[in-house]
Amino acid sequence: MEDRLRALEDRFEAITEEMARPDVIADYQKLQALAKERASLEDVVTVYRRLRSVQNEIAEARLLLESDDHELARLAREELARLEPEEQRLGRDLKAALLPTDPRDERDVIVEVRAGTGGEEASLFAADLFRMYSRYAENKGWAVEVLSASPSEKGGFKEIIFEVRGRGAFSRLKYESGGHRVQRVPVTEAQGRIHTSTATVAVLPEAEEVEVDIDEEKEIKMEIFHSGGAGGQNVNKVATAVRLTHLPTGIVVQCQDERSQMKNRVKAMSILRARLLAAKEEEQASQISDARRSQVGTGERAEKVRTYNFPQDRVTDHRVGYTRHNLPAFLDGEIDDVIDAVATADQAQRLEESLV
Repeated sequence: MEDRLRALEDRFEAITEEMARPDVIADYQKLQALAKERASLEDVVTVYRRLRSVQNEIAEARLLLESDDHELARLAREELARLEPEEQRLGRDLKAALLPTDPRDERDVIVEVRAGTGGEEASLFAADLFRMYSRYAENKGWAVEVLSASPSEKGGFKEIIFEVRGRGAFSRLKYESGGHRVQRVPVTEAQGRIHTSTATVAVLPEAEEVEVDIDEEKEIKMEIFHSGGAGGQNVNKVATAVRLTHLPTGIVVQCQDERSQMKNRVKAMSILRARLLAAKEEEQASQISDARRSQVGTGERAEKVRTYNFPQDRVTDHRVGYTRHNLPAFLDGEIDDVIDAVATADQAQRLEESLV
C-alpha cells in the first residue's frame, strides 16, 4: 500500500505543477480535467502526509523515552498518549479515502415516492416525505422540480416523482431508497387509534444518454391525452399529457404537469432513462454473491428501512439500529444524522470487504 500511496502523491505533485504551466492555463478543458483529477487525489494525499508526519513524531518520542532526563521521558510519554490514537484514526481515514468512490455520487437524482398500505393516510405520509426531502434539498442549496404527481382527495399523493439537482445529491439521498413506515393517529380517525401506514421511496441517479441506449422509433410507444384536473378551468382543453411505454421492458411513464406536450415528453424520457439504468444496475448487482453484498441494505423498494413513530416522537432506521427523537424537526428536513449513520455503516462494510 505504501508504494501505491507514494505513486498517488507523485501524481498529485505532477498535476499541481502541470496546472501552473501557461499553455495548460490557456486550455480550459484540459485545466478542468486536471483540476478534477487533482481534487480526487487531494483527500488521500492530505491524510497520507499527516499520517507520515505523526509517525515521524512518534518515532522521535520513542527515542526520547530512553533518555536519562526524566522530564524529557515524561514529555515523550505524554506525546505518545496523544499521537498514537491519532495515528490509528488517520490510518482508518486513509483506508476509507482509498475506497473507490461511487461514480454516480455527484449526479442529480430522480426521487419517486409512492403511497403504500394505509389508504388516504399513506397518501398523506407520502406528502410528508416529499416535503421532508424538499426541505432537506433547500437546506443543501439544491433545486427541486416536480416531474409527475398524482394527488389524493385529502391533499396527499398517491405518487409523486421529482428531480433534485445539486452537487452530491445522489451521494446523500441514495440511502433513502426502501420502505418507510409511519405509526400515528390519522386525521381521518375519529376514535384516536394509532394506525400503521407505509410509503416506498426510490432514488434513481439521472442517466446519461450514453448509458441507456434507446431506439425511440422502435422501442417507445407514445400516447397523448388530456391532463386530469378538478374540472372547469383546471382541465387542459389541449391534449398535452404524455404517456411513454418502453416496449422491450413494459416500463410505463407518464407526465402531465406541464402545459407543453414537448416539456412533458422530455420529463417522461428523463424518468424512463433513470428507471432503465436502475433496472440494468439491479440486474448486474444480482450477479454479485450474497457474501459480498452490503448488509446496510440493498436499496430495494420493498425493504423496510425506517419507522416514524409519532406517539413516541422517534424515528428509527432499521438498517443500523439508529434511533433519534424530535420527529417534527426530522420531517422538516433535519435528516443528516440518520444519513450519516447509514453512510458510516456502509463505509465500514465496504472497508471490511476490501480487506478480504
